[in-house]
Amino acid sequence: MGTEIERKFLMKNDDWKAHVTETHLIKQGYLQSGLDPSQKSSVRIRISNKQANINVKSAELSAVRQEYEYDIPLHDAEQMLMTLCSGAIIEKTRYYVPYGSHLWEIDIFSGANTGLEMAEIELSRLDEHFEHPDWLGAEVSSDERYYNNYLVKTPYSNWSV
Repeated sequence: MGTEIERKFLMKNDDWKAHVTETHLIKQGYLQSGLDPSQKSSVRIRISNKQANINVKSAELSAVRQEYEYDIPLHDAEQMLMTLCSGAIIEKTRYYVPYGSHLWEIDIFSGANTGLEMAEIELSRLDEHFEHPDWLGAEVSSDERYYNNYLVKTPYSNWSV
């Protein structure tokens, strides 16, 4: 993988729902959040439908980060989520929605992060042009609160909005 360029947006409305092409139920937790100043990376365990992986991302909270992801056995991932991950387990349904020449990932959170709805787009360049659908709200790419590793420590349900 190497480098991830991703932008995050809040959702304005549900007009995207008619265009969903795929849905995944996701559970993820962190072995290491990357939020401690001594940590250079976050290390995440994720189960998406019945596939599992371990993911390592550079710790900076920005649109461009190093990222490495590897498949692991489902049983191992389930055990790690139950016994090794700290903080809240992230639970969300991810919807894939094509728009223009890009594929959007829309996450509707549940559990401790119920009420949070975000769209993400992965780009090949930071300055890459993309179409902004009407259902997009404010961009939150530079707001650390909207990163999953932050949400395990401070779930959306604990925010004073």
